[in-house]
Amino acid sequence: MEKSKLNRLNSNLKDLNSFVVAFSGGVDSSFLLYCASSISNLKVLAVTVRTPYIPAQEISEALEFTDTYHINHKIIDLEIPEIIKHNPVERCYLCKKILFNNITETAKENGYNYVLDGTNADDMKVYRPGLRALKEMGIRSPLSEAGLTKNDIRDLSKKAGLSLWNKPAMACLLTRIPYETEIRPEMLRMIGEGENFLFNKGYPGTRIRLHGDVARIECLPGYLEKIITDPGKELIVSGLKKIGFRYISLDLEGYRSGSMDQEIKEL
Repeated sequence: MEKSKLNRLNSNLKDLNSFVVAFSGGVDSSFLLYCASSISNLKVLAVTVRTPYIPAQEISEALEFTDTYHINHKIIDLEIPEIIKHNPVERCYLCKKILFNNITETAKENGYNYVLDGTNADDMKVYRPGLRALKEMGIRSPLSEAGLTKNDIRDLSKKAGLSLWNKPAMACLLTRIPYETEIRPEMLRMIGEGENFLFNKGYPGTRIRLHGDVARIECLPGYLEKIITDPGKELIVSGLKKIGFRYISLDLEGYRSGSMDQEIKEL
């Protein structure tokens, strides 16, 4: 099944021939870019948008990946758009419009025919308001079109020898902040530094949801008990407080993608 999906993906990429890949540095867009770079005679450019709300680790890993595989890569730097500075409910839709307008303009200026993104088949089954923006703009999602799920992509990435095959999802830092909250650079700095701190302490994929001066920690499965019984727990708490959080809490439900979206029903 995976092989037929992969064949379909490669066939679609060959047909597109000339395109820009919106490259976040995550597993999905990395696998898409790897497949595209493995096909002869395609005109491919990776474009990464760097903003204050994209984790710095994602940018550095995107640069490392394109350097490793000798892929043409361009960085676009953007500040926080005024229209999303208060983290509106429609944030993802508005943000995708702005980011992909910039990527589309880059594609046109450099003679590329299409813009591709790393949406997979699983993404089509959950709440993803940004997908509406992509559809309106004519952005192609070859992984989804080929029927490739997240598990398919991780498995195929592992078989291809990509070291990031099991990399946890990171997502933009605005997803860590409640809707209708003014976004300040200090908040983004604290979240980014806090999650990097927890990563280095052995908790990859951990989210810090920010509620005023409270850090609500969401751990991936398997890490909840570990962090509770961690002999260095006090060092974790003191380290997070040094970053700027006043109160440190542990969410007993663990990591849930889009857990802040619960607030949409309450607004």
